[in-house]
Amino acid sequence: MRVLVLGSTGFLGLHITEHLRALTGVRVLRAGRSAGADLRVDLATATVPELAAGLRALAPDAVVNCAGAVGGGPLLLAETNARGPAVLCEALAAAGLPVRLVHLGSAGEYGTTTGQSLAEDSATCPQGAYGATKLAGSLTVAEAALDAVVLRVFNPLGPGSPGTSLPGRLADELLRAGPDGTVRVGDLSAYRDFVDARDVARAAVLATTAPGPLPRILNIAGGSATQVRKVAEGLSRVSGFRGRIDENGAGSERSSAVSWQQADITAAASALGWHPERPLATSLADLWTSRTGTPAIPHPA
Repeated sequence: MRVLVLGSTGFLGLHITEHLRALTGVRVLRAGRSAGADLRVDLATATVPELAAGLRALAPDAVVNCAGAVGGGPLLLAETNARGPAVLCEALAAAGLPVRLVHLGSAGEYGTTTGQSLAEDSATCPQGAYGATKLAGSLTVAEAALDAVVLRVFNPLGPGSPGTSLPGRLADELLRAGPDGTVRVGDLSAYRDFVDARDVARAAVLATTAPGPLPRILNIAGGSATQVRKVAEGLSRVSGFRGRIDENGAGSERSSAVSWQQADITAAASALGWHPERPLATSLADLWTSRTGTPAIPHPA
């Protein structure tokens, strides 16, 4: 089985590629802007004919689209998150290949619904350009005349979490501050549904290899709302941080308007046999270890 991964060098793309390579009988092909890619392409600027030609040449059995932008201005967000999936869908149709497309969507497509779990048919009300452009891309995939599924990934974390994410930024700030310093962050009172990136990768692999058609959209999340402050407290514990966390700093513009989110993940369990396996404490400990190369302080018995 030949699986083409777009965005394979990103946070989730790296984990998904690693999980795919662990499967017997699967050959992973990489698409992106890097010189070593099997298919040199930038979805933000690619044309349908050139991408279709590249797809026909590689003849993948499945395509996993991890490419996306979380910042960089509205034009980049629109080109990457909205135009990119549209070009990919049209190119796959033009190539005429019997391909399964797995596209990574985002919880940002929903917006916020305090106290109510978000199912795949919940109303979408994205807050800001990021969520709006991700929604446009996901709808394009969900409505395409292809064998396709959108995995709406909630708040991924774990080893390799980028500094653009809250857990990654907190880890970087803890390293900067030292064990007795001060970490300045934004308000940590919001609630998010966190999921380990390795559990996301397992869901993507299951969606890639599942026989028969899948639901068009599946939530991939931990299934519970956790206050963001718990992430800061957990990272403080595993790092041995004894200083002060100041919540009067700058927060994330991308997520500041969303105060509470929790996913209903029963559809993913039914369609893929998937459920999250790693608890938040494990994700945070492994994140810290990946940042520092040293073991995290174990949780007290």
